[in-house]
Formats: sequence, C-alpha cells, structure tokens
Amino acid sequence: MLGWLASLVGLLSLDLGQFSWLALAAALVGRTVLQTGLFIVGHDAMHGVLLTGGGKWNDRIGALALACYAALPYGACRRNHRSHHQAPASAEDPDFHADPHAGVWGWYGRFMAGYLTPWQMTRLLGGWVLLALIASAFSPTGWINVLLFCTLPLLLSSLQLFLIGTYLPHRGQRAPLSRARPDSLNLPSWLSLLACFHFGYHREHHERPDLAWFELPAEHRRRASIWSDDLAAA
Repeated sequence: MLGWLASLVGLLSLDLGQFSWLALAAALVGRTVLQTGLFIVGHDAMHGVLLTGGGKWNDRIGALALACYAALPYGACRRNHRSHHQAPASAEDPDFHADPHAGVWGWYGRFMAGYLTPWQMTRLLGGWVLLALIASAFSPTGWINVLLFCTLPLLLSSLQLFLIGTYLPHRGQRAPLSRARPDSLNLPSWLSLLACFHFGYHREHHERPDLAWFELPAEHRRRASIWSDDLAAA
C-alpha cells in the first residue's frame, strides 16, 4: 500500500515528455502490479487473514485498500466473495458465468457488473478528476498522467484478476466439463507471483481460505507432493 501511494505521488508529478516510451511502459507495469496488490490486501482482509486477531483493524485496512483500488465498498465486496466461496460455480455465485457460450468477454462483463455501481463509479471518476487537477499543478501532462498511471493500471488489473483468479480456474466448472472443483494453474512460484500474487493457486485457496496469499505456494507444493506419492503408490 505504501508502494502504491509513493508511486502515485511520484508518477503523477512527472513531465512525460522527458521520459522514453520504455521507461513509461515499465512504470505502467509496476503500477498495475501494485494496483493488483491493493485488491489482494482487501481480499485477505475479507477472509480475516490480513491481521489475524486484528479485529476491526483487519476490516479497516481492507476497506482502505479496496477504496484506493477502485472506490469499492468493502461490505458489498465481502458479501459477494463469501457467496463465491459458499456456492462456487452455482447460480448464487456472483463471479461465475454458467453459459459456456458466453465467452471470456461475456463472463468478464458479468464479473465487472457484479462490482460496479453508479455510486461507486461516481466516486472513482470524481477521484480521478481531483487527481488530474492536482497533477496539472505540478506537471504539464497531468491529465495524461492520471490516465496512464491510474485509469489504465486499474483496467489491466481487473483483467489480470479476472483471468488468473476467476476465468482460468473456474472455466472447467461450466458445462460440458462441469468439474466439481476449481483448477489451479501449475506455475512455478516466481511466475505465479508475477501472474497475480498466487491467485492462480485457486483450488488451494478455496480449500484453505484461511491461508494468506503468500502461504499458497507452500500449500500448492504440499498438495503436489501428496499427489505424486499417491501416484507412485498406485
């Protein structure tokens, strides 16, 4: 969260004309990673594992992270996410699209509609306008800075969370495959971290929602070892 804030202050004050496209692309990627990290903080708070035994501070920090992420209301997001865990791949799951003909973009649209509301979008757009006015006082490219380092990272982050944390793990649960459990992406830990803070280890998360995001690789390796031992025994 501190990295997200520091990069926001630093990048909004830049004069973009003084930097190469490669440097700006690297800054955009970094902001996208930090943006996704904000949601991960809020997500762990929803499961009560951000500050174990932290009580209200767990929820307060989670609410702040989601507010900074996209002006998302913490209570509504937590209710949606609990429904996702209690009845995954069902009609009660707000993150799931049962129609196999809907395609990835149809599913993404349904996924986003479950979290975006007129009031939330008003807060988000109002925040961007305020940031643009402030940034314009320090940089001649202030409005573009907001689009490049706030708007675009949020869009890319939403796609990242959807693809790695929802679509790829749960698509096998749609007809005609109709698998009982979500899949996990079999990625090495370093790539899983870069892909989406280990959200790709999705079966492990559903079966052990009490684990924080950084504990999922160890659980993934443990389960893979058990599976290998069972296969060898068979």
